[in-house]
Amino acid sequence: MKIEEGGCYHIYNRGNNKGKIFFEEGNYIFFLKQFKNYVLPSVDVFAYCLMPNHFHFFIRINDGVNYEKGIKNMLISYTKAINQSYNRVGSLWQGRYKLKKVDSEAYYARIIIYIHQNPLASRLVKKMEDYKYSSFSSYLSDEPSSICKSEVLEWFGGLAGFITDHKVNEK
Repeated sequence: MKIEEGGCYHIYNRGNNKGKIFFEEGNYIFFLKQFKNYVLPSVDVFAYCLMPNHFHFFIRINDGVNYEKGIKNMLISYTKAINQSYNRVGSLWQGRYKLKKVDSEAYYARIIIYIHQNPLASRLVKKMEDYKYSSFSSYLSDEPSSICKSEVLEWFGGLAGFITDHKVNEK
């Protein structure tokens, strides 16, 4: 797929044979650190969620060339670190990461909710705010973040709308 600068994309991938890509807490932290170093300089991040066997990001790509280099280098560096740490060989990923263009504001909200509700759907938590490896809690916090909070909250009509739209399907 040809990447368009200024375009918004859902990027995701999962472990080879649907296996784990994160084995302990430090792996999630390292993955986000690598994302920040390699990918964040060329994108705006709207949402993310790291699950035990897959990840999701919803981003806007601002620099296509550096994004492509960055995502490739990030995934390679993460794989090498995991393979070395866990004495494993071969591919960690089930093929190349996937990239889907998201081109309507109505879909922006849906993809963000979908990403944030992954831990609920997988029954890892009972409340989205309890899942540590998702951007959901960043929206509820006043702490500085790499997430484009104000832009996203506008799509939901503010924080109250963001919370209401996310909680609809929470059990």
